[in-house]
Amino acid sequence: MLEAILHGFILAFGLILPLGVQNVFVFNQGAVHPRFIKALPVIITASICDTLLISLAVLGVSVVVLEYYWLKAVLLSAGICFLVYMGFVIWKVTPKVDEKKKDILFTPKKQIAFAMSVSLLNPHAILDTVGVIGTSSLKYAGIEKVAFAVVCILVSWLWFTGLGIAGRLIGKIDKTGRFLSILNKISAIVMWGTAVYIGFTLASETFYS
Repeated sequence: MLEAILHGFILAFGLILPLGVQNVFVFNQGAVHPRFIKALPVIITASICDTLLISLAVLGVSVVVLEYYWLKAVLLSAGICFLVYMGFVIWKVTPKVDEKKKDILFTPKKQIAFAMSVSLLNPHAILDTVGVIGTSSLKYAGIEKVAFAVVCILVSWLWFTGLGIAGRLIGKIDKTGRFLSILNKISAIVMWGTAVYIGFTLASETFYS
């Protein structure tokens, strides 16, 4: 039991830590909204989406996806397009926290819709949950598998909540939005780099298959 809990915590934390569009969006919404409670829609939505993906992966969806190469190829191809597009979107955004520009100050409905897209259409989310968490859970059974899944889910909820709080603190300090602008540029570069890497991996698997 303890092994499953520690494994789930370390694995989930390691996977969710890298900079990506999902993390940046949660952080940005925490930073630009005047009150933390206004950013709760994006935090809750991102957490629920991760909960869904992790649950499906642990229940065995990962086995199905990895078994059929064409399905994996379709998902990753869609993910590549998504990363390239979102990279351009985030690169163009120039946050100015003090002016509360409407292009980054999302309403609750927009927060939910955008959070769902960056969570469920993100190849990082698919690869992390289906390819890593799902396959890692195969070594456990019964209560140990449940404990492993629950810990992974809890890490997501705690991480996104902490990210929103950190964004709110930075938003109070960085009134010009310069930090957020730099963060967006770095995130865009990471997304494009990831898209290229996934593309080369997919191409090599197709060539050698």
